[in-house]
Amino acid sequence: MGTRSAPAAPATPDLAAVAALAPDAALALLGSRAAGLSAAESQARLASFGRNGVAAEPRRHIIVDLLTQLARPLPLLLLALAGVDVATGQPLGAAVIGAIVVLSALLGIVQERRSGSAVRRLRALVHTTVRALRADANKAGDTVEVPLEQLVPGDVVVLSAGDPVPADVRFLDTNDLFVDQAALTGESLPVAKHARALPDAAARAGDAAALANVGFMGAHVTSGGARALVVATGAATGFGHVAAALAQARETTPFERDIDRVIALLLRFMALMAPLVFVLNLVTKHDWYEALLFATAVAVGLAPEMLPMIVTVNLARGALLLAGRKVIVKRLGAVQALGAIDVLCTDKTGTLTQDRVVLLKHVDIDGRDSDRVLDYAYLNSRHQTGLHNLLDKAVLDQPGLPARLDAGWRKLGEMPFDFERRRMSVVLEGPDGARILVCKGAVDEITGVCSAAERAGARVPFEPAHAATLGATADGLNEDGLRVIAIACRTLGPDEAIDHDPAAERDLTLMGYIAFFDPPRESAAAAIAGLRAHGVDVKVLSGDVPAVCAHVCRLVGIDATAILDGATLERLSDDALAQRVATTQVFAKLNPGQKTRVIQALQARGRVVGFLGDGVNDGPALKRADVGIAVDSGTDVARDAADLVLLEKSLLAVDEGIAIGRTVFGNIVKYVRMSASSNFGNMLSVVGASVLLPFLPMAPLQVLLNNLLYDCSQTAVTTDRVEAHYLAAPRRWELGSLRRYVLCFGPLSSLFDYATFALLWFGLGAARAPALFQSGWFVESLLSQALVVYVLRASAAPWAAVPPSRALVAATLAVCAAGVWLPYAPFAHLFGLVPLPPGYWWGLSAILPGYLVLVQLAKAALVRRFGIDRALPAVAAPRLDTGTA
Repeated sequence: MGTRSAPAAPATPDLAAVAALAPDAALALLGSRAAGLSAAESQARLASFGRNGVAAEPRRHIIVDLLTQLARPLPLLLLALAGVDVATGQPLGAAVIGAIVVLSALLGIVQERRSGSAVRRLRALVHTTVRALRADANKAGDTVEVPLEQLVPGDVVVLSAGDPVPADVRFLDTNDLFVDQAALTGESLPVAKHARALPDAAARAGDAAALANVGFMGAHVTSGGARALVVATGAATGFGHVAAALAQARETTPFERDIDRVIALLLRFMALMAPLVFVLNLVTKHDWYEALLFATAVAVGLAPEMLPMIVTVNLARGALLLAGRKVIVKRLGAVQALGAIDVLCTDKTGTLTQDRVVLLKHVDIDGRDSDRVLDYAYLNSRHQTGLHNLLDKAVLDQPGLPARLDAGWRKLGEMPFDFERRRMSVVLEGPDGARILVCKGAVDEITGVCSAAERAGARVPFEPAHAATLGATADGLNEDGLRVIAIACRTLGPDEAIDHDPAAERDLTLMGYIAFFDPPRESAAAAIAGLRAHGVDVKVLSGDVPAVCAHVCRLVGIDATAILDGATLERLSDDALAQRVATTQVFAKLNPGQKTRVIQALQARGRVVGFLGDGVNDGPALKRADVGIAVDSGTDVARDAADLVLLEKSLLAVDEGIAIGRTVFGNIVKYVRMSASSNFGNMLSVVGASVLLPFLPMAPLQVLLNNLLYDCSQTAVTTDRVEAHYLAAPRRWELGSLRRYVLCFGPLSSLFDYATFALLWFGLGAARAPALFQSGWFVESLLSQALVVYVLRASAAPWAAVPPSRALVAATLAVCAAGVWLPYAPFAHLFGLVPLPPGYWWGLSAILPGYLVLVQLAKAALVRRFGIDRALPAVAAPRLDTGTA
């Protein structure tokens, strides 16, 4: 069957301009027709406009990921030291360092790729098609199922309840159409849509919600039906613009920046000590090659070569724990960053609320509960024709009404809803034979056709004195964040004809109001209280109106005294906004850019910000936040932008995740502080011994072996427990605290190294036996480092602290046993180790306890002086100290 060709499609027009046109003119502008495009036209446009999909972060090749992981200061330095080992004939040391660096990088890549695959699997579960008109179908204008990705501008689609809005569309005709566009605008309730032209659409272009004849990609139809013209697809949609912006690389997190600062501090120690050791050994030993070997070993000993591994293993374990709580970790760094947040910004709909509509109140004109109002509302909803919207369903779900009202009532006529009247009526015959017209609709439109109101069972005429009362009741419900519908009725005379004419809606009696809202989640208040107990301030960033936001926030325990709306925020400078965000908990009627501004203002004050959202309009904020959290039921844009994806939308999962993040961070801090202190103490000992001794205090290979054994034992720190008060506040790296630890416990370790030197030199005659001296210090250094962990792992005394994990105890025992056994091992000579005499062990049995007792006394003094690890305030300060967990 032949069809008239549609004109060639123009470039994607402005959505507001299309909204200002009549349906026929909109079709002409898009080069389409009421019967839709032909299959050939659709294919031609698909080649021109591309698929109806949005941008996502591109998947990188694994080699690119590996190079990215390695192109950081610490891995590059360690690889350089491995190169020096190769050049100086120490392939074993080079192999160990290289393996550690590459394995750490691969662990991070595997975890993040597994998380990305999980998110892609979630997306692959949804295969959406849409009904489109095809001009060359069996019958012109018949619908065919078209994959959503193949829609093009100019397509005409048919939508009904439950369908997603597949692109940015202009409605051509509608039937009682309501659309949920909360994912874009944050509105808690569906909004009515129509097909009339909007003459002032151009002026409203900046307010998407004002385009009442337009549907946006990312929304869905809740009730009614429509034919719609596709105006924009893919990247040209509002949804697509947001997605494209999110496909860019994100900034580093505070954790990543802080770990780089810690590494820089440790590297400064190494940069100072290694050249000093080289010079001292060159001057005293006059052998530059041996001095270079030993200086390289010292550099490796000071470099935190296991830090990437420890960090990655800790984060991976945190990711596994979060997975057990139905949280997918897309970026490993987000595990610790979650523990560091001191502000959680969240949307309202579906997070604090249940994302459903319930009937909350049915009151008379004076605000008193009224069963008569509820009865009339039920009769209207029960007998209307067509699909029930969410408000009707909420009324029909009221218990007890069907049994009481379904029998004996007969429908005689109906005046359907339209967008000019904004009301609808049914005419019913009751059990007693009386006929009644029941009308419901918007408050102003209902009161406009009322001549009286019911008060205390009597019909009273409208008078000026009543207007204030009527308005106060409806306004009070609106201020409580409720959506208000008025109910009115009129008894028909016995001779009055039923002509289905809206003119019959006259001289009505206002009965009262029914009010709806999206109720809060049962867990929301408890979750917010738990977050506050953990030092996290909760702020609401919503696209909904202030009254609704305030009402919900009050119900869940968030202070809504001061609300900042989008219009006011737009007028504030960045400095002024930074001041306001400190005292404001609720932000309403925000667009995506304004949500991002709020997060930036908080970050400018030194806060670490998490953001929980699931809509298209939340994408930029998720990307900007230090930790972006989405839900699996949210939009693709939100999931792509997020660092974490919740399989259940609950703030309780976030609260549990924060505790896991702080545990992970606490164990990383333990390793860094203890390792840095021990290594620094060892190197102080090396400097002194290099001056005092005629030989090296420890062979280069022994330094590497000692460091490797100790670091292997410290991998078990990832399983350790942390003290309860450590979880009570956000945690950030504090270099001052790290310096105090290193400068306090490093010299203490060195002091007992010198005691060991004295034992070996004067007590055991090692002045003439370099191998004995080196073996003795090797064992003491290893045992002291392994055992001091149990003193420094907690702020409390070892006997009062939370017990260590079994894995940590097992690893410590294994390393200590290895250290004692190695001098007697068959292959001990390969490392230059020799058996130690009994006198050494007697001396060591006094040195080690003395060292541990002195470390405990010094730690207690530090805790008293600097308050290390004491509970912090409920709302954390911008800079936080962290102590040993």
